[in-house]
Amino acid sequence: MSVPADLKYTESHEWVRRESDGTLSVGITEFAQEALGDMVFVELPEVGRKLAKGEACGVVESVKAASDVYAPVAGEVVATNDALKDKPELINAGAFDAWMYRLKPAGAADVDGLLDATAYQANIDAQK
Repeated sequence: MSVPADLKYTESHEWVRRESDGTLSVGITEFAQEALGDMVFVELPEVGRKLAKGEACGVVESVKAASDVYAPVAGEVVATNDALKDKPELINAGAFDAWMYRLKPAGAADVDGLLDATAYQANIDAQK
């Protein structure tokens, strides 16, 4: 299982990538995708929605279960990956390529408080 070193992570299994324009791309990790199985539905947050850190803002549903997706930091949703609405299986094909939404963080430094790859791997190992 892959845990890319250039991303940040949450304990609830979201990944976060800093983009060159200052926004954050957010998706679910490969660990979460493997635990859920084949994706059949994705609900994305509305563009313009303001999120609090830890707020449920989307849903991924698989043949096994449904799971909330949480905001890693506070901010405003500035884009969604609408391709996932028609093809939720893109998450199965590449969890770290299938970003769900982009967030303009309320505080850029808030990302620094998220887990790095080593800490996230330790979090996964503790759950096994």
